Amino acid sequence: MAEKKDYYETLGLKKGASEEEIKSAFRKMAMKYHPDRNPGDASAEEKFKEVNEAYSILSDPEKKANYDRFGFAGVDPSYGAGSGGGFSGFSGFSGSRGFNASDFGFDDLGDIFNMFTGGGSSYTSTRNGPRRGADIQKRMTISFEEAAFGVKKTIKITKDCECEACKGTGAKGGTAKHTCPQCNGTGTATTVQNTILGTMRRTGPCNVCNGKGYIIDTKCDKCFGSGTINKNMSINVDIPAGVDTNSVVTLRGQGEPGTQGGSPGDLFIVLTVSPHDYLKRKGNDLWITVPITFTQAALGDEITIPSLREKISCKIPAGTQPGTVLRVKGKGIAGLNNGRMGDMYVEVNLEVPTKLTNKQKELIRQFGEEKPAEGSYAKRKSFADKVKEFFD
Repeated sequence: MAEKKDYYETLGLKKGASEEEIKSAFRKMAMKYHPDRNPGDASAEEKFKEVNEAYSILSDPEKKANYDRFGFAGVDPSYGAGSGGGFSGFSGFSGSRGFNASDFGFDDLGDIFNMFTGGGSSYTSTRNGPRRGADIQKRMTISFEEAAFGVKKTIKITKDCECEACKGTGAKGGTAKHTCPQCNGTGTATTVQNTILGTMRRTGPCNVCNGKGYIIDTKCDKCFGSGTINKNMSINVDIPAGVDTNSVVTLRGQGEPGTQGGSPGDLFIVLTVSPHDYLKRKGNDLWITVPITFTQAALGDEITIPSLREKISCKIPAGTQPGTVLRVKGKGIAGLNNGRMGDMYVEVNLEVPTKLTNKQKELIRQFGEEKPAEGSYAKRKSFADKVKEFFD
């Protein structure tokens, strides 16, 4: 048996934590590992189950007291049984008639388990009660523009649906299902066995109805008694503006159907946004890199750049340096939750010509021979001063 993790350790607490500390730790851990926030992450899902299990014990005063005193054996009678560790302390008793639970004031060994767990059985009697359907997760790829503006899409999935012929009952039309006479609808059965430790009672699924609590005399011809039929379906999805890669769109009730009157599960659609040819996204802001000429950088200019909605006029100030970032307010993407528009950032990239005519070369030489105005090359002067200082 794999070693279980201490419940206090699971919630990041020390033994003896208060009720308020337990609640606070549970909220924090549950939000961190919730499946909605970690779609497709099996380890997060497992940790979420561990957190829920720990809280279910530590939030119950009686169970918490048993756990603090006896550990896992105080809340889970089956813990350690696989390796013979459960209640091994009783093996020290000897005698011709062996150990009997009645020696300690218990009618049978089941009462010992009930002492720790407060009654009941490790096999839940709600097996045949309403059960929620399973959730479904699918991934969908959309374009950069669709993510920015929102879009209506259709997704095709294959899932179990309620059988229309029997309305999910599993029974053929005109017939019905009736309560199992063996377990009286509980779905459980108890067996009694006399052992060296005394009388042992074990509760498990009824072998007549397989734990369902009911029996179908004549099964439905279409679903063969299961109550569900596997179908290919097309479902409309309304994707809001502002989503991004790994955003999740939840369609309530579009998962697998529930059983015994339980509610259906949900459909989680995890989005992947395709990259844009020239735009990049950072939060709700858009970024674009624009090449400009030496003349435009030196003398200034007004250029036209593309955005998602329209062409934008952007002013390049005289003396603009390579790598300069210019901001155009309100030309980004609308926020998913608040609708607030982001900005567009234009990064200037100075492009040096690779081919020049003889006349252009001569003009550039003449330009280079001219004494520059004071402060024209501040960065070059600063670098030259540092080099000179280094060698001096």
